[in-house]
Amino acid sequence: MNASPIRCLVSAGPTREHFDPVRFLSNPSSGKMGYALASAASKRGWHVDLVSGPVSLPVPEGVELTRVVTGQEMYNAVSERFDACDILIMTAAIMDYRPKSIADHKIKKFELEMLIEMEPVIDVLATVARRKINQLIVGFAAETDHLEEYATKKLENKKADFVVANLIGGPAGAFEKDSNKVLVLRKNGQTIALGPLTKVALAGELLDLFEPELIRKVASKSADPGGTNAEAS
Repeated sequence: MNASPIRCLVSAGPTREHFDPVRFLSNPSSGKMGYALASAASKRGWHVDLVSGPVSLPVPEGVELTRVVTGQEMYNAVSERFDACDILIMTAAIMDYRPKSIADHKIKKFELEMLIEMEPVIDVLATVARRKINQLIVGFAAETDHLEEYATKKLENKKADFVVANLIGGPAGAFEKDSNKVLVLRKNGQTIALGPLTKVALAGELLDLFEPELIRKVASKSADPGGTNAEAS
C-alpha cells in the first residue's frame, strides 16, 4: 500500500476505432512512455492508476491498470478517476476521428468509400481539464513539424500546466522506440529540452520536473480541504 498522498492518473497507448469487426483506425503508439511514467511514479510511492489502450507491455508493479480500446472508453475511464487524482499525465495517442457507425459484418472493399462517414472523437484532455480544481495537468503533443508552435497552442487550448512535445515520423520519431527526446513547455513560459534518453530515464526526469509543483498543489489542497482555493478553469 502506497504511503504517499499523491494520486497519479496516467493514460497510455493508442486507441482503436472500428468500422467493422476486423478493421479499425489506429496509430503506432507503443505505450512505452506512459508505462515508464506509471512505473516511475509507483516507485516514488505514488498511488497510480494507468488507463491503457491496446499494447503488449507488462503491467508495472504496484499500478492499477484499466484496459480500454476506443477513445470514448478512454474518456470514460479517465473521467471516472480524474476528480480523485492530484496529477493527470495524458500520454495516450487518442484517435481524433471515428466512423459514425460500426458495421456488424466485414465491409466489402468497393463499399468502403460509400459507407464510411467520420465524426470527431471526444477530446479527453480538454474535456476533463474543464473540471480541474487543483490537479496538475500534463499533456503530450506528438508532431511531425512546428513542434514548439503546436505544443504552445496545445498548452493554451487544453488548460494544461505542462505539455511534453516530441517529433514523430522519420528516423528520429518516437513511436515504438525505447528512447526519446522532448521539449517540455510550462504554463509559466519556460521551455526545457530533455534527451535523447531512454524512456525509462526520461520518465524520471519528467517526474522530477513535475514534482515540486505537484507537491505544492497537494499541500495547498490539504490545507484547504473545502476547496476555497480552487483554480479557475
